[in-house]
Amino acid sequence: MKIDFNKAEKMQKLKGWGTSSCWWSQYCTGAAADEISELLYGKDGLNLNIYRYNMGGGTDSGNCRVLNPWRRTESMYVFDREKEEGFYDFSLDKNAVDFMQKCLDKGSIDTLILFANSPHYSLTSTGQASGSLLYHTCNLPYSNYRKFADNFLTVTQALIDRGFPVKYISPINEPQWKWGGSYVWQEGCHYEPEEMAAVYHIFAEEIIKRGMNVKLYGPESGEMKGLTGEYAEILSKDETVMKVLEVFAYHSYHSDDSVADRIEFKEKTVKRYPCFRFDMSEWCELPNKSHTKDFKGALITARVMGQDLIYGGAESWTSWVAVNQFSIKEDGSDYSDGLMSASDNFEKYSLAMRYYGFAHFSKYVPKGSVCLDIEFMPDEKNEFNVFAFETPEGAAAVIVNEGGKRKINIEGGFEKMTVIASNGKEQLKTVYDGEFLNEVEIEKESIVTVILK
Repeated sequence: MKIDFNKAEKMQKLKGWGTSSCWWSQYCTGAAADEISELLYGKDGLNLNIYRYNMGGGTDSGNCRVLNPWRRTESMYVFDREKEEGFYDFSLDKNAVDFMQKCLDKGSIDTLILFANSPHYSLTSTGQASGSLLYHTCNLPYSNYRKFADNFLTVTQALIDRGFPVKYISPINEPQWKWGGSYVWQEGCHYEPEEMAAVYHIFAEEIIKRGMNVKLYGPESGEMKGLTGEYAEILSKDETVMKVLEVFAYHSYHSDDSVADRIEFKEKTVKRYPCFRFDMSEWCELPNKSHTKDFKGALITARVMGQDLIYGGAESWTSWVAVNQFSIKEDGSDYSDGLMSASDNFEKYSLAMRYYGFAHFSKYVPKGSVCLDIEFMPDEKNEFNVFAFETPEGAAAVIVNEGGKRKINIEGGFEKMTVIASNGKEQLKTVYDGEFLNEVEIEKESIVTVILK
């Protein structure tokens, strides 16, 4: 296998790396907050630059059916059911806001996104933030679309006034899924394409009318396939929306093993709508078959990241939650799907192996790097992947090897080389740092980042 950087074709420039603080940051305080914020946004950690903050649908309704407190979020809007009126208390969701500030203080964040899984419960048809009582039915009456925009933008402006550099707002999350029904497990709201577009139109009108210095982001489609192309089509035709919708954000669930899905998405959607920047704004292994100490989770994470960028055309890549609850199964292993897992009160927390899969990109391929087409395609087993980038200081290659031992040859007129490797026993170990070598050995079931200057 040979990588020739001299012949590589430049593609999109990367806007960076991120994660979500949804569902867990409200419980993360004290020493845990100090350490976790450093692990995520510190220069010696993942050095992330994108932060997703969850605008909660409210937990005080009295009829909330979401039992797990880690799957619902406090709102800064307080509604009195007896008086049928509400008021804002911008001191609420304090722990999550404090954690966001702690991460901002690291100095690496340039993109702060506010997103909602559901409108505030008081605006919904059911009076709940967990979806309609019928599957695939919008839980937001049309008469409340503008009230939803007012509610969201009022909180947004309050955070801006407090000094939070909000860049994007994302009012809808995964509109195509069924949400609600007889069993609920989190906040969520279904929207048909026309309903999604109507909400975005009203949000655009309100942003323009208020003269707010924020852009729309979304619609956070839950997969590359299905209705995603239709969402892009309908939004791109709305002149008002296009004045403030800068980024088409989507999630790359349900295509973990498919290079073809990513190629098709890039050809039929990304290239068709050059008016958008395309961000992959949420992914975790789903269903999660890799426990947190299984290096397979790191291999899958790194493979998906690279393929979303190189074959799918994403300009940024954001994981789902940074931290999730410990999820101990019958075999005694923890199957939490976050970059980290923690006890409910954060007395205990630990890194998952997938954290290191993420690190092989975010630590060594900085924002501003350019994706390169080196005319490489993985074989049918999808076991060996090579992803190449032009970086501000030279070049880099991330190699994900889920099979046996391999070798690669590198060409490009480089003078210096650093090789960082991870496997099930050691992570992020510098195995070589010196003069350029033409050949690099890739151990079995390992991730290697080669930094070239």
